[in-house]
Amino acid sequence: QVQLEESGGGLVQAGGSLRLSCTASGDIISIVNFDHMAWYRQAPGKQRELVAQIAGDSRSFADSVKGRFTVSRGGARNSIFLQMNSVEPEDTGVYYCNMGRTASGLDYWGTGILVTVSS
Repeated sequence: QVQLEESGGGLVQAGGSLRLSCTASGDIISIVNFDHMAWYRQAPGKQRELVAQIAGDSRSFADSVKGRFTVSRGGARNSIFLQMNSVEPEDTGVYYCNMGRTASGLDYWGTGILVTVSS
């Protein structure tokens, strides 16, 4: 089994920055073979949406965060980071870490961490 733990959330003023971290622990064999790592978020009253993803050597972002957020992977391949710059009140929500290996049907989620952007 694999557990994902997010950290770094909290309250930030609009225009500020925040860095989210997510670390996987547990089955090392599964972790090193993950082929996708991502951040999702769910705003109050809205559906969960993809914010940023790393798949292989490619990175993709939701249009709403392009140019403001960056995503990176830890050197040990068991961590993913989301650097959030120039945050806006619309970035408020619960952020979830997601990792897995598509071919194996493995898909893991963190429990989520709250980010609140004040105007």
